[in-house]
Amino acid sequence: MKHHIGRHAVGLETISVTIPEDALEAYEAALGEACGTIGFFLDEATRMWTVEGVKDQGAFEDELAAGLAIAGIMTGLSPEITRAPTEANGWLARTRSAFPEQHVGNRFAIRGTHLTEPATHRRIPIVVDAGVAFGSGEHGSTRGCLRALELVAHRKPRRILDLGTGSGILAMAAAKLLRRPVLATDIDPWSVRTARENARLNHLHPTMRFLRADGWTSPVLTSEAPYDLIFANILARPLTKMAKHLSANLAPGGTAILAGLLLTQVNWLAGAHKLRLERVLTEGQWGCLILRKHP
Repeated sequence: MKHHIGRHAVGLETISVTIPEDALEAYEAALGEACGTIGFFLDEATRMWTVEGVKDQGAFEDELAAGLAIAGIMTGLSPEITRAPTEANGWLARTRSAFPEQHVGNRFAIRGTHLTEPATHRRIPIVVDAGVAFGSGEHGSTRGCLRALELVAHRKPRRILDLGTGSGILAMAAAKLLRRPVLATDIDPWSVRTARENARLNHLHPTMRFLRADGWTSPVLTSEAPYDLIFANILARPLTKMAKHLSANLAPGGTAILAGLLLTQVNWLAGAHKLRLERVLTEGQWGCLILRKHP
């Protein structure tokens, strides 16, 4: 997933689509094929989501068309795609206005850099760049993982991996709550850069490492295994393909928190992993699995 917005004076355009929540994953991925920044905006009245992506005008048209075609096949929807010329500062202002402090679970407060008032008392503040919409704490996958982290924190895991870190929010939450160093990886170089910058904003950079890696193919991941806690907030199909690798690199008694899946995919994904299913958390149409390896 891509989250970076470049420094453009002119020539940007916004691509947007309005869809129900169960199509959010597919259309985020579709716009992510072409757009450097993705934003999510919920209409509370209709419960419909608008997904917006910003890209250079005329750029990556083939990638966008292919991504939208796949999303249409996956969801059975044919939503209207709108385009509008956009100034970079205007898009960021829209994102910031839609990004208040997010309270997740009992412990966390996710805050954009644009907020100036003090964080809510007795919550752990996680500061993220207000220009980065995904991973802000609003998406069901992110919220589920943070709630799951609260539930397993008493196990005091020492070796922690965030696979597919995105904005870095899960890695930072684990580092703050557990006070342990965290290794976070992503296939997207812009995500790695964004996560690293967010760690600096939270004064966590010395205790965290962010690396570009294509799943378990990276020798860095396997050389530092086994892990006591693994986050993987990705997509259901990649998670299924990586099931054997995840199990092999999880320490005995270790915990895996898996998300990025719809509730209809929970049983399928749980069955692919040879781990004990401890709990399924739900956030709207999204599911989050807590799995544990036999000691």
